[in-house]
Amino acid sequence: MSDATYVVGITTTDSEEAAETLAAGLVRDELAACVQISSPIKSFYRWEGAVQTDTEWQLWIKTTGELAEVVTSWIREHHSYDVPELVFLPVTAGNPDYLKWITNETRSSQP
Repeated sequence: MSDATYVVGITTTDSEEAAETLAAGLVRDELAACVQISSPIKSFYRWEGAVQTDTEWQLWIKTTGELAEVVTSWIREHHSYDVPELVFLPVTAGNPDYLKWITNETRSSQP
């Protein structure tokens, strides 16, 4: 669980279709108020001892800190990668109306 009231989760996937499926599922299941997909990005990383380069789509998941663990479990269950990236960045300030909207859109999923 995150100590932050609001967080932005970041993950990547290997296709636009997979990104859209994850984004729609997170919003449908009320785990995120909004998920934005960034156009293809180029990722460089080390995997199984070799440097890899891939085109990926990045998802920005707007949710609450209380849901960070639930979102992590959901991503692990629905993501195609063996070890999907998922990091949460704390939101330290923002438009109060927008933050309230995040709470309202994820309320029924709160633990």
